[in-house]
Amino acid sequence: MTSPIRVLVVDDDFMVARIHTRFVEATDGFEVVGTAHTGADALRLVDELGPDLVLLDVHLPDLDGLTVLGRLRGAGTQVAVVMVTAERGADAVRTALHGGAMQYLVKPFEQADLADRLRQVATALGVLAEGETDQAAIDQAFGAGATAARTPSAPTRLPKGLSPETADLIVAAVREREEISASEAGELVGLSRVTARRYLEHLVERGDAEVRLQYGSAGRPERRYRSRGQAG
Repeated sequence: MTSPIRVLVVDDDFMVARIHTRFVEATDGFEVVGTAHTGADALRLVDELGPDLVLLDVHLPDLDGLTVLGRLRGAGTQVAVVMVTAERGADAVRTALHGGAMQYLVKPFEQADLADRLRQVATALGVLAEGETDQAAIDQAFGAGATAARTPSAPTRLPKGLSPETADLIVAAVREREEISASEAGELVGLSRVTARRYLEHLVERGDAEVRLQYGSAGRPERRYRSRGQAG
């Protein structure tokens, strides 16, 4: 059985780092071995943990992610790097591409978006682990590694008044529970029941969640939500 690809998650926002950790661990063949919230910690943990892949934010409180990437490459560290950031500037994308990042994924994104990039990186690493290669294998590795750097993904559209960051928290809350109500989701994330329900209904509309009615002894039935991947 192939060993999982070991991932270091780097993001200055503790909640976002937790969400990205869940996203990685929900992807077959990957495991998170550490989390860093500063550029200095990222460099230290790469040295200490020896991860196969770094999920690296650009905006960090000390060294920005592009500087971290440059220092890793300058030190001869061959760890795979996937940039995950809200930074859309062409200069940043070019710097990441020329600095050796294998993917560049623009926040906010869904777990499926990250999983797709991770699988492409896994394909490239698998090809390059086989020793001598032919041109077809080399083309496969370079094609898999550069796709997202050429075309950063567009954010998921949300209804007016809903924020991508809060939507990510609601998605994580739904995935943590077998089933959840709007009141429970709101309590977990810090929203009113009405606001949490707007997010949950949006997940249902776009096909990421399902809803069922739970009937009690009296009153209206309660709407219970679950991830579509958990349904069945």
